[in-house]
Amino acid sequence: MWVVKIGGSLFDDPLLPQWLDLLDELGGGRVTIVCGGGNFADEVRRAQALWRIDDLACHNMAVLAMVQGAYLLRALRPALQMVSAEAAIPPVLRRGHTAVWAPFELLRERADDQTNWRHTGDSIALALARRLNAERLVLVKSCAVDARLPLPALVAAGVLDSAFATAAVGAGCAIDVVQRDQWAQVRSLLLPGHAQPAAP
Repeated sequence: MWVVKIGGSLFDDPLLPQWLDLLDELGGGRVTIVCGGGNFADEVRRAQALWRIDDLACHNMAVLAMVQGAYLLRALRPALQMVSAEAAIPPVLRRGHTAVWAPFELLRERADDQTNWRHTGDSIALALARRLNAERLVLVKSCAVDARLPLPALVAAGVLDSAFATAAVGAGCAIDVVQRDQWAQVRSLLLPGHAQPAAP
């Protein structure tokens, strides 16, 4: 099973439907999609800068931005199956569908060590992959990605959120960070019979 995080920066990208076609057609029974917050989350950042609201409120607003992203992807590709609870993911995959996670269950009443901007959709997708015992996590980015760089360097370059590299230690799954135009690379990995490399 894979978790694929579609960066919110792809929400207005002409390649987005191509990614959704790929994940629906080859990911059925295997892939759960996690959405970034995109422009929806940018509005949360703007509101915090303007009104100085606390990180807990912003965390909940950013989670709802990810939910809006899930609704967007489902509207673009109705065959995708939206799930609002993590426990609903395995049954959807067993029925041969591709799941899109709307993470309502991440809303919080009290602050904790993850209700801050260090933990964005990247780290949320990683945590989901670990809980689901996924074999692979793919993060699709609109920015340039140097595949030679280790995760800490990608964090330093701003490609991944600041909590990601530490959280990825001992993740137990392969992690691929790919650019928006590298869908053919992901397609080759999804094709039946492709040998899966060992987890890092």
